Amino acid sequence: MKIAFIVEKFPALTETFVLNQVVGLITRGHQVDIYARQTDDTPKIHPDVLRYNLLEHTYYAPSVPKNYVWRLLKAIKLALQFRSSYKIILRSLNLKYGRRAASLRLFYLVIPLLTSQAYDIIHCQFGMFGIEGVILREIGAIQGKLITSFRGYDISWYVQEYGDSVYEKLFREGDFFLSNCQFFRNRAVKLGCDENKIIVHGSGIDCSRFAFQPRNINDNNKIKIVTVGRLIEKKGIEYGIRAVAKVIDKYSNIDIEYNIIGAGCLQESLQQLIVSLNMNGKINLLGQKNQQEIIEILNNSHIFIAPSVTAKDGNQDAPVNTLKEAMAMGLPVIATLHGGIPELVQDGISGFLVPERDVDAIAEKIMYLIEHQDAWLKIGKAARSCVEEHYEINKLNDELVEIYQRVLVDSRILIPPLIKARGDLNQHFI
Repeated sequence: MKIAFIVEKFPALTETFVLNQVVGLITRGHQVDIYARQTDDTPKIHPDVLRYNLLEHTYYAPSVPKNYVWRLLKAIKLALQFRSSYKIILRSLNLKYGRRAASLRLFYLVIPLLTSQAYDIIHCQFGMFGIEGVILREIGAIQGKLITSFRGYDISWYVQEYGDSVYEKLFREGDFFLSNCQFFRNRAVKLGCDENKIIVHGSGIDCSRFAFQPRNINDNNKIKIVTVGRLIEKKGIEYGIRAVAKVIDKYSNIDIEYNIIGAGCLQESLQQLIVSLNMNGKINLLGQKNQQEIIEILNNSHIFIAPSVTAKDGNQDAPVNTLKEAMAMGLPVIATLHGGIPELVQDGISGFLVPERDVDAIAEKIMYLIEHQDAWLKIGKAARSCVEEHYEINKLNDELVEIYQRVLVDSRILIPPLIKARGDLNQHFI
């Protein structure tokens, strides 16, 4: 199959779920082209991007000047360069597409597609790019069956920002839809998506890269707690910091260290919080890391916290990959009753779930784990088993290929269970 991915950024360290799908499709013999607006703003790069020469198959929309005069002049130059595609260019300027056309942003999105081929599948990652995919296909810039994945902020914040009808055209004209958890599938159906055209297809990880190991306290008697996530509101890192600070104050006889991996707009305020709690050197913001660096830190940690919350703007999380990675490696995890996370963590068995923004509840579970280190192995094994069974990327990529093939036959048909061994997911498949 010839497959096009439409994304915002590529490569992006925080979106390994896209990379995992691209690599999985390539290794199964399919051709994948990636259409992105920009690259990530970090020099760190996942080794698979280089291993599979993915940048050679990535096409970027030209940057859009902020000044409208310069934007117009650049657009004229590009239009002359691609004048043989004048019909598509003129359609991109049709004012029925509203601000997308008037601002010339749709025109700029069209440019890298003007020399593209017809595709079997156009896979839009995130709902807002599904909207653009419908328009790009409508004006003839790209051809193929259109599948859209809903992953989190697109079905939470974006809907709150732009209204419940924002996906009306996409739901009507898109060929098929995926959601990364049942929580977001239910929301899409409530917003008007045909329940026979959307299934749950989780974000997977390569479990072979995240080796399981029993967690034990070293001779130095230090307990290391870790969080991996962007420093933004919905990750709830403030509450992790406050909870760990409480635990450190309680256990003056135990050396506890909390490392937070990630970058984002809240870095300065979180650092100020750490200072105000007198936790410098005990709670550390480590910045952004690549996957191998994260694995090394997780290997030397004992407890993982994912304190996600519903942000004020409505933004919510699905079962995040960083949480799956920690569980696959045998770390006891503490997460929140938030979004799709309860579909991943079974409370009291493969980890613990606490209410959002509940500092005392997070601290209580950390203290429980400190005082019941004999429970770590059992929790870790249950967590590993869960991830292997439901989120192994090879299983999910086999499933993705079959989804594509069935949509190519007839996107209107009801899709039966694709992988019978994954019994708990059968309820999500028609």
